[in-house]
Amino acid sequence: MAENVYECMFIFNANAYARNPAGAAASVDELVTSNGGEILASRLWNEQKLAYPIKGHRKGAYWLSYFRVDSSQLVKFNRACQLNDSILRHLAIKLDPRLVEPMVAVAKGEVPAEAPAETSTEAKAETAAAK
Repeated sequence: MAENVYECMFIFNANAYARNPAGAAASVDELVTSNGGEILASRLWNEQKLAYPIKGHRKGAYWLSYFRVDSSQLVKFNRACQLNDSILRHLAIKLDPRLVEPMVAVAKGEVPAEAPAETSTEAKAETAAAK
């Protein structure tokens, strides 16, 4: 099977996350690596009130993760997420290969390189003045 890159958003129990923030990162790493995957980027997205209660919780910690894993292992990954008590919800989406580099760069906090056409505003002004 083919290895694909996935974007996954987790909603953690906010109380459990507040008690052990490093545990959330460790649990995501363990979930991915135990299924033969490789973490590309993983970070806290936001901590906020949920739109509706999930399993009796009104607040959640959103965790964004990008990882590479064999597509046949995704079913096992989803099942492991469902069995994890600190994860309220999760959603894994396959990324288009053209979007992998920019999305991972933004998740890591790196500024993606701008396209040459976007950086030449002076060149656009000069061509407009020449006409």
